[in-house]
Amino acid sequence: MAADAPRSNFIRQIIDKDLASGKHDQVHTRFPPEPNGFLHIGHAKSIVLNFGIAEDYQGQCNLRFDDTNPLKEKVDYVNSIQEDVRWLGYHWEGKPRYSSDYFDQLHAYAVELIEKGLAYVDFSTQEAMREMRGTLKEPGVNSPYRDTSVEENLKHFADMTAGKYEEGKAALRAKIDMSSPFMVLRDPVIYRVRFAHHHQTGDKWCVYPMYDFTHCISDALEGITHSLCTLEFQDNRRLYDWVLDNISIDCHPQQIEFSRLNLQYTVMSKRKLNLLVEEGKVSGWDDPRMPTIAGMRRRGYTPDSIREFCHRIGVTKMDNQVEMSMLEACIRDELNQQAPRAMAVIDPVRLVIENYPEGEVEQLQAPNHPNDESMGSREVPFARELFIEREDFRESANKKYKRLVLDKEVRLRNAYVIKAERVEKDADGNITTIFCSYDADTLGKDPADGRKVKGVIHWVAADHAKPAEFRLYDRLFQVPNPGAEEDFFSTLNPQSLIVKQGFVEPSLAQAEAEKSYQFERIGYFCADSKDSSAEQLVFNQTVGLRDTWSDEA
Repeated sequence: MAADAPRSNFIRQIIDKDLASGKHDQVHTRFPPEPNGFLHIGHAKSIVLNFGIAEDYQGQCNLRFDDTNPLKEKVDYVNSIQEDVRWLGYHWEGKPRYSSDYFDQLHAYAVELIEKGLAYVDFSTQEAMREMRGTLKEPGVNSPYRDTSVEENLKHFADMTAGKYEEGKAALRAKIDMSSPFMVLRDPVIYRVRFAHHHQTGDKWCVYPMYDFTHCISDALEGITHSLCTLEFQDNRRLYDWVLDNISIDCHPQQIEFSRLNLQYTVMSKRKLNLLVEEGKVSGWDDPRMPTIAGMRRRGYTPDSIREFCHRIGVTKMDNQVEMSMLEACIRDELNQQAPRAMAVIDPVRLVIENYPEGEVEQLQAPNHPNDESMGSREVPFARELFIEREDFRESANKKYKRLVLDKEVRLRNAYVIKAERVEKDADGNITTIFCSYDADTLGKDPADGRKVKGVIHWVAADHAKPAEFRLYDRLFQVPNPGAEEDFFSTLNPQSLIVKQGFVEPSLAQAEAEKSYQFERIGYFCADSKDSSAEQLVFNQTVGLRDTWSDEA
């Protein structure tokens, strides 16, 4: 799979121009997640972009945690983010960085703005601030605290820092322009009081900087040349530039916005993903139905397939929704080439070959890949009693049905041609056993009399097969854009997880977690990293053999 080939885009064109003009002699990017949840496929796009650019231009990329809100952040999230970035195949420059590393400098820059008359402490309530802010059509109104003297503001900010004000009683605001057409410039809050334990700084601080104030300064302190972010921060670029223009700092990174990834039939909002976890709609952040990197890894997606997906969708300024089939195609293309084959029966019905010797077991050779001899072969036990898929047998069918039919023949994969002779049913009319005969001269060759047998079905030997649970996945939501719905829970797909109990061939008894296999004629699966064991095998469906995610007509 040809992954990681550089694709030109408007960001690379800007970088090429900057390097050619001498504006920069090296590219320095960063990936700045907030540690308030697990990373998802949208973050993967940013990871591939930022780390990929640094690699391609022989530059540097920092991993920096924007940890300015201790109420929502956890060390567990910090650890999971580092694991995900490494798993995707990337390495950051030096140690992981934290915005909290710069809390002393950030505080000093806030004081500098106060001293310049460009920031003030506001004691208005949050509701009053919202009202004074105005609307998109109406300008804002100056706060009654806007013209407080520099000396008083310095004292009030010192008192905030010393913990003399309750949460919500005081906030430091930048003094910009309450009549600006850009809401972000209407005297935004840049510091607020938070009596919360911080996972990096402990209880040292009770005032914490806001993201917009922190982000640009952190970029500048680290010498970032190109600060890449998604389009929702386009207006925030004005505040980004205003802060850097009005403090005594030498570096001034360039913020560049690109469209975020919107994937159909799921949500990309961390808040909504967190709600799914908290409300028990999924089993956790790493539920294989989740668009998180941890969930996709558990489901069997590979780093190469995710990177390739990010390359295929490209980097533009146009917002759009990406079909799930594009993501599915990337993993299917890779696994079709690399995944070893195996046989599994997820909805079993018993099949007895009546003319096969009782008690006899043959060890048949089966290729691990039909197009790659270097992957070798494996032994598969064959015996008188087998399991096949229930849907692979019909008592009667038209000519289009190429599987086993009563009084007709079919080939068992890597084995013999069999003919269905009769069936046995239970009291409800359900078939419990299919009785067949086999042609002993058809192992690895066509029938001697020249008759044609077109159908091929898979199977497992009943007495040698290993019981297994199969988790079959569908869309998590029933509508393409669930995030647009007021009650997005109402659009959850009740059939997003179907659990089946069946059997796998014995070679899968020691299947490694997250290693992919193609279960012949079914799809691609991997052993679950949490729940599967040698005593109780559990396989997650990664993707089907065909596209099942395209928009339905």
